[in-house]
Amino acid sequence: MSKRIAFLTASEGVEEVELTEPWKAATDAGHTAELLSLDEGEVQLFQHLDKSKTQRVDRRVSDVSIGDYDALVLPGGVANPDALRGDETAVAFVRDFVDSGKPVAAICHAPWTLVEADRVKGKRLASWPSLQTDIRNAGGEWADEEVVVDGNLITSRNPDDIPAFNKALLDALS
Repeated sequence: MSKRIAFLTASEGVEEVELTEPWKAATDAGHTAELLSLDEGEVQLFQHLDKSKTQRVDRRVSDVSIGDYDALVLPGGVANPDALRGDETAVAFVRDFVDSGKPVAAICHAPWTLVEADRVKGKRLASWPSLQTDIRNAGGEWADEEVVVDGNLITSRNPDDIPAFNKALLDALS
């Protein structure tokens, strides 16, 4: 059965492969992917610190509800989750999505948004290593593993972990 997956990003600073590879895995598996962002228009993707392509925003996060989707993917990039965690609407959407029990997959720096949403306490997560103190300070347990599944949270460290991240996401949708 096809599921609807929300990919939530800020308007820039998104690590390209952390959006495009999970997107491709989801759509190749027959699911529908939709890009949500803070604003209409396009999202600027990056390959590390270099601008790459853009991707059209399907809907603003302020115009959707949790019930519209079966899963949420939070791509990384340093600037992307930093901008998301500064937006009250985006943080509330992430908080409510985690609370819904539906799968929430966050890679690299994206767990910053989970920290801001106050949803890592008592949870085990992987992330880019520089987030480990933030995760621990928020009451979570940081793990240096390619993918960690704890309840409905799926987390990974970096782009090298995308195959395991995608597999865990697709397993959660089946």
